[in-house]
Amino acid sequence: MNKEVYIIRHCKAEGQEPEATLTKEGMVQAQKLQVFFQDKEIDRILTSPYKRAIQSIQPLGREKRLAIEEDARLEERRLSGEPLADWLEKLERTYSDRELTYEGGESSRIASERAMSVFEEVLQGEGKTIILVTHGNLMSLIVGEFDQSFGFEEWKRLSNPDVYRIIPSSRIVERIWGED
Repeated sequence: MNKEVYIIRHCKAEGQEPEATLTKEGMVQAQKLQVFFQDKEIDRILTSPYKRAIQSIQPLGREKRLAIEEDARLEERRLSGEPLADWLEKLERTYSDRELTYEGGESSRIASERAMSVFEEVLQGEGKTIILVTHGNLMSLIVGEFDQSFGFEEWKRLSNPDVYRIIPSSRIVERIWGED
């Protein structure tokens, strides 16, 4: 069975903390996501447990009458345990050095393995068409597993929301929606 996996970066949110909610614009975007997917057969929806990710997919889950499965492995990648004034430079380094780890954080390799464990499970599980809702950095790491040219610069160009379609059996990776 050829499976399709849609990776969605959450809609615009009030902040970065786990309880940050969508902005008014983000709520409108969540409705647009619902309309975008309404004609597609969707078998499963898995999401980061962060509030902004859940809110991004709730309208579609309700319309499709699908349970929204929360999976902590889809949480955003933790760059560091402490705020970093130069976080963007430090993040960029983790794309060229996948083993680089900052105090209290996880390397690109570890974060990618965490995300790909979810991806592999849905490929082995029920359903043909699956949606994974996550965050920008983790999304870029997943896409990068299928397209090695996808790195820091591509991460910077991601929008909220953003949608990639991956067909693993044929190694197809395509951006099908982004708000540039």
